[in-house]
Amino acid sequence: MPLGLLFVGIPLIELALLIYIGNYLGVFNTVLLVIVTGLVGAALARSQGFTALSKIRNNMAQGTPPGDDILQGGLILIGGLLLLTPGVLTDLIGFALLIPPFRIRAAAALKAFIMNKIRRGDVRYHRIQ
Repeated sequence: MPLGLLFVGIPLIELALLIYIGNYLGVFNTVLLVIVTGLVGAALARSQGFTALSKIRNNMAQGTPPGDDILQGGLILIGGLLLLTPGVLTDLIGFALLIPPFRIRAAAALKAFIMNKIRRGDVRYHRIQ
C-alpha cells in the first residue's frame, strides 16, 4: 500500500502543482522553471557529489570508516535524482537534500531510524571484522 501511494500519489500531487503553477505563470514559464531547476540541481548535485566522494577517499586513505560520508553521498544522489524528475514537490525535496545543514539532519535522522530498527531486531546485520 505505501508503495502504491508513492507511485500514484506523488505524481498526482506533482501534476496538480504543475497545473496550478501553469495557470499562474503560464505554460512556457512553468516548463522553463522545470528545466532550469533540473539543470541547476544536476550541477549542484555533481559538485556536492564530488566533494562527498573526496571526503570518502580521504577517510579511507586515513583508515577511518566513511560511514556518515557514504550516507550523505547517498542523500546527495537521491537529491540529484529528484531534481531530474520533473515536478515541484520532488524539486523542493531534492534541493533540500543538497543543502548541507538539512542533509546533515536528514542523515542523522535516517541513521537513527536504521539503528532503532537494528536494536529492535527488525533488521539483521553482520558485523565485518
